[in-house]
Amino acid sequence: MIEKFIALKAVAIPLDRSNVDTDAIIPARFLKTIQRTGLGKGLFHAWRYDENGTEVPGFPLNRSACRKGKILVAGDNFGCGSSREHAVWALMDYGIRCVIAPSFSDIFYANGLKNGLLPVRLASREVRGLIALLESSPGSEIAVDLPAQTVTGPDGAAHPFDIGSFPKECLLKGLDEIALTIGHEQDIARYEREWKAKAPWLFLDL
Repeated sequence: MIEKFIALKAVAIPLDRSNVDTDAIIPARFLKTIQRTGLGKGLFHAWRYDENGTEVPGFPLNRSACRKGKILVAGDNFGCGSSREHAVWALMDYGIRCVIAPSFSDIFYANGLKNGLLPVRLASREVRGLIALLESSPGSEIAVDLPAQTVTGPDGAAHPFDIGSFPKECLLKGLDEIALTIGHEQDIARYEREWKAKAPWLFLDL
């Protein structure tokens, strides 16, 4: 199971950068774990901290008004680079549940949906407008309504977005691939019984 995503109204963080790759999201040295927790400290590490480990004041995540942000608004091609699922885990461990951008890497987009993070594609001009609003008024909130498929900016303007019906249903119900499989447990058991009767030699413990 994953955490359900239905609606979210939260502080949004503007990240005015395009082609943010997964190594920037979570550097390779933090990938020594298969746990989904604890990765938030490494999120955007090379950008958040200087060589002495001190926070870089101008970086969006370090601004006091944005520290509790749960929505990230970024540029084109977010999540490009390697296919590391840790990139999604790091964002979620930090507290981010939704990333809004004009485009995403296909693998990052799929990984987000499978883990309960909602990637929202909006037109580039709409994203540029949201980033401008957030930069002019740090700490502003954005509302994301998955059933209605809308993003409402700080100015009250609503922006519709597209999402497939299947991933939408999975997010609304909090279903990951394991939960979906378990949901067919009776069908799987019946299939195994039928094949054991038809071809018992396939199930011999050799």
